[in-house]
Amino acid sequence: MIAKLNNSESNSSQLINHVSTWQRLYPQSDNVVANVDNAVITPDNRGLAYGDGFFTTIGVIEGSILWPEYHYQRLLSHAHALQLDVDSDSLLTTLQAHAQQLQQGVIKVIITRAVQAVRGYGFAADMDASSCEVWLKATAMTIDTAQHTQLPDGHSVLIQPTTSAVCLTTQLACLPPPLAGLKSLNRLDNVLASGELQRLKAKSLESDAELGVGEGLVRDMSGSWVEGTMRNVFYQLSNAQSTDTSDKAKANYSDDFLLSGQWFTPPLTQSGVAGVMRQVIIDAFAKTKTPVIMRALNDDDLPNLRGLFFCNALRGVMPIDGLRLLGGEVVKLSSTLPNK
Repeated sequence: MIAKLNNSESNSSQLINHVSTWQRLYPQSDNVVANVDNAVITPDNRGLAYGDGFFTTIGVIEGSILWPEYHYQRLLSHAHALQLDVDSDSLLTTLQAHAQQLQQGVIKVIITRAVQAVRGYGFAADMDASSCEVWLKATAMTIDTAQHTQLPDGHSVLIQPTTSAVCLTTQLACLPPPLAGLKSLNRLDNVLASGELQRLKAKSLESDAELGVGEGLVRDMSGSWVEGTMRNVFYQLSNAQSTDTSDKAKANYSDDFLLSGQWFTPPLTQSGVAGVMRQVIIDAFAKTKTPVIMRALNDDDLPNLRGLFFCNALRGVMPIDGLRLLGGEVVKLSSTLPNK
């Protein structure tokens, strides 16, 4: 699923010529999604006015969408949860056509409820799903895609250099179903968390201390640690290692840290975003001896962490070798990169 970028300067030039501004897509009578190049977003747009919609960000490598079936499921589930009339099949076909022209890059798709005759928050009550507006923008791929690692099901995923992480004080909102886990346009809690992380990075740069902080771990309002500022999190505990003690299993840990030990991920039943890569990894482990376990990550667990990584669909896996707690202590973690 991951390929190495070639001739990135040429690809970036091609990208800019293809799509450099937001385009609006709209359904035709024959169910083909067409472009409207001169459309603009106004304050009447419900995504701008109320955050009434959702988005997904799609990596494109060698003209193909990465993890298309998972992005398709996001379109279906989010449209259903928000009662939006999205032709997911047609839209995915259109996105793949854009990906073929783009070759290398990132496509961001925003879907908002269409302007309503009902004043304020409300929308038409006599319809099962509202009509919607679909917006698309492509940008250059600035991520090195040369290094990757294997999942248990054989899929290859991008892997980033090992870095450190820090616990943040900003908290995520707890939401009722069906909003919890959605990649909705209401992301102010993530914005504030990202702002806190950037301030900590800037402070580290000024003091020349603890350079290389790559992500922040964020709690929700219940006090459980849920995810990063822009990535999901998986973790291992020192008392929950793999029961496979064979030489092969031990070798796997030195070669590829993903394939050894029991991994957990926080359940996203009341907060956070159920990311594409998170589901890819859960599915990859589903038929192994150690499927991923949904388990809350609490304060008492942090000193007992053995392994930790963050992930998202664009950047793949980000291994963490140290986590700074709120009190300033640093938990050292095992996260050996694959020798590939």
